Amino acid sequence: MAGKFEKKINGLTSKEARLRLVQYGENVVYKRKRIGPFVLAFKKLSSPLFLILIAASIVAFFLKENINAVILILMVGVSAAMDFFNSYRSQRTVEHLLSLVVSYALVLRDGKKEEINLSKVVPGDVVYLLAGDVVPGDCQVLQAKDFFVNEAVLTGESFPVEKFPQQNLGGKIASKNVAYLGTSVVSGFATVLILKTGAKTKFGQIAKSLEEERPLSDFEKNIQKFSVFILIITAILVTAAFVFNALVGRSILTAFIFAVAIAIGMAPELLPVIISVALSNGAMHMAKKSVIVKNLSSIQDFGSMDILCADKTGSLTQNLIILEKHLDAFGESSEKVLFWAFLVSTLHSGVTNPLDEAVKKHHKFDLLGIEKIDEIPFDFERKRQSVVVKEKQGRILVSAGAPEEIFKICEFYQKGEHKLRLSRATRDKIENIFYNLSRSGYRVLAVAAKEVPTKKSYTFADEQSLVFMGFTAFMDPAKESAREAILELKKLGTEIKILTGDNALVSEKICQEVELKIKGILSGTEIDKMSDKQLGKAVLVTTIFARVTPEQKERIILALKKAKKVVGYLGDGVNDAPALRAADVGISVNNAVDVTKETADIILLHKSLTVLQEGIIEGRKTFLNTRKYIMMGLSSDFGNMFSMAGASLLLPFLPMLPVQIILNDFLYNISQLFISTDKVDKDEIYKIVKWDFAFFRRYMIIFGLTSSIFDFVTFGMLLWVFQLKASYFQTGWFMESIATQVFVIYLIRTKKLPFLQSRPSFALFFVALLVVLAGWLIPYVGFGKFFGFEPLPLAVLGIILAIVIIYLLLAEGIKRIFYKLYKVY
Repeated sequence: MAGKFEKKINGLTSKEARLRLVQYGENVVYKRKRIGPFVLAFKKLSSPLFLILIAASIVAFFLKENINAVILILMVGVSAAMDFFNSYRSQRTVEHLLSLVVSYALVLRDGKKEEINLSKVVPGDVVYLLAGDVVPGDCQVLQAKDFFVNEAVLTGESFPVEKFPQQNLGGKIASKNVAYLGTSVVSGFATVLILKTGAKTKFGQIAKSLEEERPLSDFEKNIQKFSVFILIITAILVTAAFVFNALVGRSILTAFIFAVAIAIGMAPELLPVIISVALSNGAMHMAKKSVIVKNLSSIQDFGSMDILCADKTGSLTQNLIILEKHLDAFGESSEKVLFWAFLVSTLHSGVTNPLDEAVKKHHKFDLLGIEKIDEIPFDFERKRQSVVVKEKQGRILVSAGAPEEIFKICEFYQKGEHKLRLSRATRDKIENIFYNLSRSGYRVLAVAAKEVPTKKSYTFADEQSLVFMGFTAFMDPAKESAREAILELKKLGTEIKILTGDNALVSEKICQEVELKIKGILSGTEIDKMSDKQLGKAVLVTTIFARVTPEQKERIILALKKAKKVVGYLGDGVNDAPALRAADVGISVNNAVDVTKETADIILLHKSLTVLQEGIIEGRKTFLNTRKYIMMGLSSDFGNMFSMAGASLLLPFLPMLPVQIILNDFLYNISQLFISTDKVDKDEIYKIVKWDFAFFRRYMIIFGLTSSIFDFVTFGMLLWVFQLKASYFQTGWFMESIATQVFVIYLIRTKKLPFLQSRPSFALFFVALLVVLAGWLIPYVGFGKFFGFEPLPLAVLGIILAIVIIYLLLAEGIKRIFYKLYKVY
């Protein structure tokens, strides 16, 4: 791995970097393949149904059925064009949204540090890494201090691995001296030399699987399951129609084209269009509300999310940390404690956190005469960080961190100028001060110190037998908007659980302030003692998980998922990455560390529960409007095509010509195009939405048969009452079919009384009405004869109109009975 870059440790010039970017390409392991418009159009035209239709039109041409052939090709072209337009627009939407989320690397260019887009890092770049960063390429470690890297993405091993500088640049580089692309920095810092980028990295070599389709989401699996269900029913109807029409003496071509037409009529060909339009519209609406959707299908998961896990900081609080108190071991204000806290906050070189910033803003001390010797960086196991400084008295190790962890390493306490051994009684008094501060809503850090001997470097082992100095107490006020957002999320059926590294007392106080009902509290220590089965029960009755590690957060998420909950996780720190990856919906913020942004499905430009509430609503609207299209297909398509197949066996002629069936399906599809823009009843939004195939099956049987009954009533009226010949019969049934098939959307779209209690969107209402008017006008215009239509007498029109009205009234009545009997969503 060592090569021509190993001696160049002073970084690159901008010119060198540009040349290497051309030579090696962008630092991208997997680039989303952008499907060009021509390829996308070809894919749409190559679908099985379209291919069958094209084949039928070719056969029709050879048999001199030119009019049918032209109309078939026209229907293919228009249907494919609609699907292509919406898919292409959806693809462009995803590309636009992803361009808004960018990760950066800190590199040395032209002799100075500069932040650049991660994709622009090239071999030979010198990069500076801190806890929370994603390693931007396979790299040689040049300088490092307590540099631990999580390599789980490559090895599956969750324990961090320490990386060390290469002592001899001329020697062979060992694995312990190399950090790999895609791994994440857990603690410490390092300066590294990039050796390989993009597809040439170790991650790139094993990431070929990224070129495969990503695993299907739960929503996508259910859509696929539904499509198979429709395919089976279609196959049965089509086969029966073809065989029986052939047996009764009709030509094989006529039977074939008729069967293909039924297949086209049954197929939910607009389902991908409806979903893509709904998702891209939802993503754009969310983008206007400062929510960037990286993974479009996650919008649907939002709609089903019944548990939201989040850290309290920034979610429930203002994320505006203020240092309010600095107290000694006895609760008295102490400048000495503030000075030690200032040393640690100022001199450590790890990720600067809000508590550090609050200490530095509170008061600036003159550190003249104090020299930093070493540091022991923060990590999520120790929950503390230390610095070693040299001053007049000698070397002193100062540690600051979670009080529970600092207590463990202290054997003494400071009283005035004296160092005294900690007795049990004194320890209890000190801990009581901490608990009282926490109960009052303060976030508390403890500070301890001790003199250390001179040596080359210091490690975790030196953090023992310290002298307890005191506390720093911070306040992060509760968000005024959090209370209302929590109430709204509760109305939506989404429960909030707090997973925090802070202690339980502070978390409890904040939850009380924002009126988040607390069902139970668990600490990380208690979780460690639980089996998976015990945790699985506990997570359902717990609201606050305090002092939890990244691994424990992930374990909690997985336990909730195992309990059949759809789980979202909101986090922005490196310690949140495992939980984000485990959740059904991973949510991060734009100023989060790289590893969390890379892991998340959703990026918030502002950390807020309110925008999550908007996301859930968008998800439910998408789900509910998608379901409307499915229900339309189950009631209208199935009913009409079932009637068509059945009538073809009873009538001496085809109940509708193949070209009329395809025209009917084409007009029907146009009427459904704007279903993704439809309004959703407010009370439906405030319910968790789930897939229920038993409901779909019952719905199809009841409403499909209702539709078929009225089709056969129409047959009887046209055939036996009016004794119409074939072309007039076909015209009459076409007009009845298109009207009942389209107008029923006004009923199906809501459980309420249409128009009076629930109004459709204007686009859906107007287009559906326009389609029916067009369908009824075609027989009366010149080109109607090309479809085999004949103008009907007014008496026949009146009867058809009466049948349509009676059908709609009966369908409304059956709908109301159906929802009373089946308490579904």
